[in-house]
Amino acid sequence: MSFVVRAARRDDVDQLYEMAKLTGGGFTNLPPDRAALNEKLARSEEAFAKTEGESANDLFLLALESTETGQVRGTAQIFAAVGKRWPFYSYRINTYTQHSQELDRTFTSKILSLTTDYEGASEVGGLFLHPNERAGGLGMLLARSRYLFIAMHRERFGDTVIAELRGVIDEAGGSAFWDALAGKFFGMSFQEADEFNARNGHQFIADLMPKHPIYLNMLPDSARSVIGVPHPSGRAAMRMLEKEGFRYNNYIDIFDGGPTMEADIDRVKSVAESRTATIAAIDGGDATQSLAATGTLEGFRCCYADITMRGDQEVEIDADAAKTLDADTGTAIRYVPR
Repeated sequence: MSFVVRAARRDDVDQLYEMAKLTGGGFTNLPPDRAALNEKLARSEEAFAKTEGESANDLFLLALESTETGQVRGTAQIFAAVGKRWPFYSYRINTYTQHSQELDRTFTSKILSLTTDYEGASEVGGLFLHPNERAGGLGMLLARSRYLFIAMHRERFGDTVIAELRGVIDEAGGSAFWDALAGKFFGMSFQEADEFNARNGHQFIADLMPKHPIYLNMLPDSARSVIGVPHPSGRAAMRMLEKEGFRYNNYIDIFDGGPTMEADIDRVKSVAESRTATIAAIDGGDATQSLAATGTLEGFRCCYADITMRGDQEVEIDADAAKTLDADTGTAIRYVPR
């Protein structure tokens, strides 16, 4: 079965809503809320349609579609620049050292500091694959298609790119990190706060979150043990990010304590190693399996393809991929080896 990553459309809302109900909570970028999803799709449509002007608030919502059934089986998102519409908060883990001459002892503590250090960074997020499709490299296709899109529209994005991984959530949908810290100041459960954030943004955090540093030693073991730890379902995503050159730099999500990964956008593997070429022939000969993308903005399409180089600027591509990409000889593509 063939799949293509394309710009999401407003009429995808019903299928996105059904997938959102499968996330299990803690997935802010794909809330099981039709109004919130419709707002995201409208915002994405506006970003795809824009060719000039400020791009800081742009959200690009991508959909993974089966070309045989037309069903949407996954989604992913790219934010041009976070922290422009409302503050983008993270906790930074710092080390604080004190020394007592009287006791002749040095005390070292870890503290959490509320920051907006990532303001202006681009973000990749919201990646979710339908449980029935988690095989055959579709997660990789969906994830890496974002980097080809960034490379093809480089002027729309910043110098740093981040990815927030969902933290550890228990079977009841609760977060030990939230319960030990933010929950004491907000008067709502983790699920309630997560849903409110998905619909209304982060401003309520600025209003109520304590601004003073938090000593980790003051938190219970249940909370400390999940700081910087991804949800079990996100471990594969973390490995994919690391292969792309992302690193964990002691920043965590303020809701569930999940790790924030970061990278220099031009050093992301799929950006740095991707190449542009023109399709010279459509064939199925000896080839290298790659990710290939065509089109710009709302015309963007990405799929797996068998590609054979013919010089520096021309390639051959297999017929199935050419059909999936709506490409023909003379079409410009950007590709990167799988």
